[in-house]
Amino acid sequence: MQKKKIVIALGGNALLRGDQIGTIEEQEQNTADTLKNIIPFIKEGHDIILSHGNGPQVGNILMRNDAGAEMYDIPQMPLDICVADSQGGIGYMLERSLRNILREEGIKKDVVTLVTQTLVKKNDPAFLNPTKRVGKIYPKTEANKLEKEKGWKLKKSPKADDAWRRVVASPEPYDIFNIKTIESITKSGAIVIASGGGGIPVYIDEENNSIRPLEAVIDKDKATAVLASKINADEYYILTDVPYVYINYRQHNEQKLDFLNKADAEKYMKEGKFGEGNMAPKIKACLNFVENGGKKSVITEATKLTDKSFGTKITLKYED
Repeated sequence: MQKKKIVIALGGNALLRGDQIGTIEEQEQNTADTLKNIIPFIKEGHDIILSHGNGPQVGNILMRNDAGAEMYDIPQMPLDICVADSQGGIGYMLERSLRNILREEGIKKDVVTLVTQTLVKKNDPAFLNPTKRVGKIYPKTEANKLEKEKGWKLKKSPKADDAWRRVVASPEPYDIFNIKTIESITKSGAIVIASGGGGIPVYIDEENNSIRPLEAVIDKDKATAVLASKINADEYYILTDVPYVYINYRQHNEQKLDFLNKADAEKYMKEGKFGEGNMAPKIKACLNFVENGGKKSVITEATKLTDKSFGTKITLKYED
């Protein structure tokens, strides 16, 4: 079997299921259950690079920030530091769990976690219309106060009365720091965990010749697609909570897609047949990967990862 460089983006349910409260015991069990599914790829000798989501974890960090500031006057940390905190914590959990699984399988292999910075543009249009909700819920009076004191943007929840949350931008990623190092570690035979949560959003301040952070969050699947392209990966997998991509999902005319090419994907997105808040960004990330030289991208559920009869395979053309 030909050796491949495979990038796998672990979805949010890899760490925390929708019906769980997020205890460390729950997250560790979920992590182990998910990572066992990549062992066949490792046994086949492929190079593996992992990324992961961090939405619930960053939310918890922000709420701890709020509680510390309210109760003990502890200074709040900015969003970029919270993302970095989540990368370190989740990366450690993934690394330790994977090392234990490798020991059980008798596989000797290093696992390396990198806290990753992702480059975005300061003038990205996303900053004009922030949409990603982060942190705790506030009543209107407190929301107004926070907008004045901190310069935050808060929006009302469509599902509750007098419930306001902070919203931040989700700019487009265009590069990842330490690409050569990631490639070098991968070539050494180690499994690399990088670009967690989309990475820490930073931009290059040309005027001051410095790297500066931004109060934003980056789509994990898009950032991982950039990473996969930059390291010339062969295949890119996005693990989510469904085994296939569907059009008209959960409607009477729902249709499973075993294969998807660029033309059909763009047609279905234009027609609004994918969920814009969930599946559409994943498909866009997969298209970005194959448009930049990737051979194949697959969207599927973790337990179906190595079963080639499952998963939606995304290529430029069907004959690929």
